[in-house]
Amino acid sequence: MIEISRVDIYHFSAPIKEPIVTSFGAIIARNNILLRIEDQDGAHGWGEIWASFPPCGAENKVRLLQSIVLPTALGRRYENPTEAWHGLTRLMRRHALQSAEPGPFAACLAGIDVALWDLAARKAGVPLWRALGRESMPEPLPAYASNLNPTGTPEMIASCRERGYRAFKVKVGFDLTTDLENIGTIADSLGDGEALMVDVNQGWDIKDARAAVPAFAEMPLDWIEEPICVDEPVEQWAELARLSQVPLAGGENILSLTDFENAVDDGHLGVIQPDIGKWGGFSGCLPVARRAVAAGRRYCPHWLNAGIGLHASAHLLSAVGGTGFLEHDALENPLQAPLAEPFPPLADGCFLLSDRPGLGVEPDLGTAAQWLQSHIEMSA
Repeated sequence: MIEISRVDIYHFSAPIKEPIVTSFGAIIARNNILLRIEDQDGAHGWGEIWASFPPCGAENKVRLLQSIVLPTALGRRYENPTEAWHGLTRLMRRHALQSAEPGPFAACLAGIDVALWDLAARKAGVPLWRALGRESMPEPLPAYASNLNPTGTPEMIASCRERGYRAFKVKVGFDLTTDLENIGTIADSLGDGEALMVDVNQGWDIKDARAAVPAFAEMPLDWIEEPICVDEPVEQWAELARLSQVPLAGGENILSLTDFENAVDDGHLGVIQPDIGKWGGFSGCLPVARRAVAAGRRYCPHWLNAGIGLHASAHLLSAVGGTGFLEHDALENPLQAPLAEPFPPLADGCFLLSDRPGLGVEPDLGTAAQWLQSHIEMSA
């Protein structure tokens, strides 16, 4: 039995020297929201809420947590984290609809879910990968360097190689001629055993995508991510899948179990990428990942915030299995390691999980204090 008795909300924001450039805009700072949840016995767990974009999005989610979500969650008792996620999702449904903010509400509930799973696994004295159903110690997870900007990319990839990465994902969705030249140059430089992916970030309309997807599909890519907006008709996605020899990827912007089930069953996505801090937490993403792997799709969790969510994604990937990559933020991110200690270095391009209870990490709040924007304490 879990009763949510106390919650601490931490909002951190760290400036970065070079903005992250995407087809939808620039990310000029690293924002992070952490939740520390205690139950009636004093056991605790940590969760992280997606807060990358827009810059003001983190403040909005903090206020939603403080004013609506946590006053509803505090003091309630649930048999397990999954019951809590489903129950709170039902309770928040009208709020999300009335405010026209289903995404922020889903992210808040996802962070709560991760914290409750961490709490439950710590309390049971087992690592989260075991609590999620895996019996043996996980193999090292192949990780790819993500967030690579569209300019100066060859130099960035050379730097990533020196840090141990063997797979790379580059932003596209700008000028098609320049994008193709850039990716072509990188593809020609790949070594044995290296992999390359591109991320359009929903940057093309269907007309542009009809020209771009086949052109990129001639290159040795593992996938083409989000070529068009997630809510475009399924017929458009199916058309692009037929035009491409390279699998299409998506999922970070899907926000319901039904839509994920449809995406897996329709088959136009070869790579399924739910974001554990954006929707679902473990309770939502675990059945999606299992369904994807069972259907012959590749499950590759999306994640681009700090270390708690990265570890959560890694535990889930380890529990589900398959041939998926772990998304690993390769650009400047002062919050990544301090908020999840001990933070493991890559070993031969792979991310290593431990057998410590729960997520196996704790935030170093002392080191991170220089970036702290707010800390709110709430109790039942």
